[in-house]
Amino acid sequence: MKRIRLWGLMAGLLLLLVGCGRAETTGVTKPVTTQGHRYIPTLFFHGWGSSYHAETHMADAIVKAGKTQTIVRAMVAKNGTVTLKGHFRSGDYRPIVEVNFANNRSSDYPTVGRWAKNVVVALQRTYGITSFNMVGHSMGNMAITYYLLANAQNKRLPQLRQQVAIAGHFNGILGMDDSPNQMTLNAAGRPNKLRPAYRQLLGLRRVYPRQQVRVLNIYGDKGDGTHSDGSVSNASSRSLRYLVAARARSYREVKLTGKHAQHSQLHENAQVDRLLIDFLWPTH
Repeated sequence: MKRIRLWGLMAGLLLLLVGCGRAETTGVTKPVTTQGHRYIPTLFFHGWGSSYHAETHMADAIVKAGKTQTIVRAMVAKNGTVTLKGHFRSGDYRPIVEVNFANNRSSDYPTVGRWAKNVVVALQRTYGITSFNMVGHSMGNMAITYYLLANAQNKRLPQLRQQVAIAGHFNGILGMDDSPNQMTLNAAGRPNKLRPAYRQLLGLRRVYPRQQVRVLNIYGDKGDGTHSDGSVSNASSRSLRYLVAARARSYREVKLTGKHAQHSQLHENAQVDRLLIDFLWPTH
């Protein structure tokens, strides 16, 4: 009898420990473990001072195109805790995850990168995912790149398949640490002057997954002579190439022009929607 009680106590303690390790979720149904590897979610990260609302236009366009019917929100509290709103649907293996940072004005990029990891881990624990895609607009790209800087070689985490950068300010922002037509890139894509954050991101040249990730870099040019989207110079956006192109499976840049190529208009741009859909889910 004592032995039975001891085993019961140990089993209860084990269940308690497992429960404490789970991410907080709301409305989530965990799929059968054998299906976990089939889910390949696409995570959207918004810019500074923004929210998941900036991701809605792109997400809705993807749903309208018939690529998925599932949109889940990952609500990241100020302390980094992740709450999943909604759930993955059985048989719908291309879900969208709209990430929302409660602290949406942080420029502490390593911390924002840790928050991105928390989202990935929450999806891994809840759904057993083994791979995923990432899409960033503006500062959302810093969440992605700093996540990769710290975790790209961690094989215990789900592996990145495809990365889309939109209006990325990898080497500075106009009016803060850059001026129009001042930044140049050499033949390899390295900027003539490296900002502090970019110097840290140089580590990606050593750790970015080799021949694994397809990369699409979208940037805007308003056509007003500044060679920028009004907030970020084209050179700053294009400086991503020097960081990842040599190790990526593929790397492509696309410049959009006109009034809808303005920085905050890019996530509402129909051309961006089409580029995303064709890149993430090619039909051939």
